[in-house]
Amino acid sequence: MLLLILAVIVLIGGIIAAKVTKKGFIGILAAVLCVVFIAFAAVRSVPAGHTGVVTSFGKVENYTLDSGAHIVEPWKQVVLMDNRVQKRSVILPCFSKDIQEVNITYTVNYQISKSDAMTLYSTVGVNYYDTVIAPNIAESVKVATARYTAEDLVGMRDSLAVEVETILREKMRDYNIELVGTSIENMDFTDVFTNAVEAKQVAQQNKLRAQTEAEQKVIEANADAEIKKVDADARAYEVRANADAKAYELLAKANAEAEANLKIAESLTDPLIDYTYANAWNGELPRIISGDGGAVIVNAGDLIRSEE
Repeated sequence: MLLLILAVIVLIGGIIAAKVTKKGFIGILAAVLCVVFIAFAAVRSVPAGHTGVVTSFGKVENYTLDSGAHIVEPWKQVVLMDNRVQKRSVILPCFSKDIQEVNITYTVNYQISKSDAMTLYSTVGVNYYDTVIAPNIAESVKVATARYTAEDLVGMRDSLAVEVETILREKMRDYNIELVGTSIENMDFTDVFTNAVEAKQVAQQNKLRAQTEAEQKVIEANADAEIKKVDADARAYEVRANADAKAYELLAKANAEAEANLKIAESLTDPLIDYTYANAWNGELPRIISGDGGAVIVNAGDLIRSEE
């Protein structure tokens, strides 16, 4: 537009100068310069990673220009919209569910759509980050943070990041702005809360250590008791085994003797008894013999002599 205005000024100035000086070459020179300026004004360049939004006297045209050189009417303007992935980080003071203050450093990577660049420009403008992105980041982070206690924020950082991104992505969709990625870079609590968390963690670690030691002692005591029980059972089993063996030995011996006596008794006959008696007799007669008639022989020698 500036070159077009300059061309008009040069042309008008050349015509006036030609009339005043009555030299026609001045007017021709002015016309040539005017054409040159207009030619330069019609050539527009869109750098890589940008989209050109064309406006005509403030009205947004329904087409855009890709990166490269373009011929555009001199009276039209080309507004450059950056459609590359852009990164912004903000530090936001927030409050947790239990009213603990925390400063959250939140980073967002975003990108606008080429096809919707003219819509974003016509509805929001070039400064769309400050107009729609930054306020929605702040609102999304604060809303999500208020759903967690300060202690939960420490242990559920990933859950918070997912929730913030979900809220923010829904809000940005209304403006055709795509979220490429988001992250919580840092959470900074007050010193009082940080010290309290550290003290609680130390207490929990000490409690866990005490529980572990107590459980270990119980395990060792149970193991010792089990060993003693096994030893006692082994000794009792040994005693029972010895007693059973002794009883079995006595029973076997008694059974053997009884069986031997039974066999001896069954084998006894009168001839065998007489034979055994004869083998055992030493040749002496008994001194006292009781007869059927009731007579008593006191001296065996006398009996022999009486028989003679």
